[in-house]
Amino acid sequence: MDHQSTTSRRALFLDRDGVINVEKNYVHKIEDFEFVDGIFHLCRAAVKSGMLLVVVTNQAGIGRGLYTETDFWQLTHWMNAHFERAQAPIAKVYYCPFHPEFGIGEYRQNSIDRKPNPGMLLRARDDLGIDLANSVMIGDKSSDMLAAAAAGIGKKLLLASDEVCNEADAVCHSLAEIHALLFP
Repeated sequence: MDHQSTTSRRALFLDRDGVINVEKNYVHKIEDFEFVDGIFHLCRAAVKSGMLLVVVTNQAGIGRGLYTETDFWQLTHWMNAHFERAQAPIAKVYYCPFHPEFGIGEYRQNSIDRKPNPGMLLRARDDLGIDLANSVMIGDKSSDMLAAAAAGIGKKLLLASDEVCNEADAVCHSLAEIHALLFP
């Protein structure tokens, strides 16, 4: 096997709020978590095509003191179990609890991990051996697209957003539309 095939894997990077779950203010409880239609179908197709599923999510609610990192991880473990059962296991979840303006205490800081910065994507590249140029980012905000562009991700898809972002390769209005685009 050549070096490239053993160290470079493609990934489907997913923002969480607005892509995996319906966007509601600072979702941190299981009872408030509602999966977006089509997420499991899309992710199963990605896994079948050999892609790793990687979640990259800003979680400023932690920094703002609205919920704890323990709350975040309880919800994340529950979410990951749903993906496992759907035969679309998530390889890794990266999150940024910091906010430069509204963070409290140690959480009030600029972070290379906070999108639009590329830190979480670059860490995933290093941790999981991901070929970013052959990977895809799905997000619902311009900050997702800017982070993906800064990291050199090959395909950047903006989901059902009113935002305008020149960095997005396409604006899609549903996960079904993204599925058709990526896995025709």
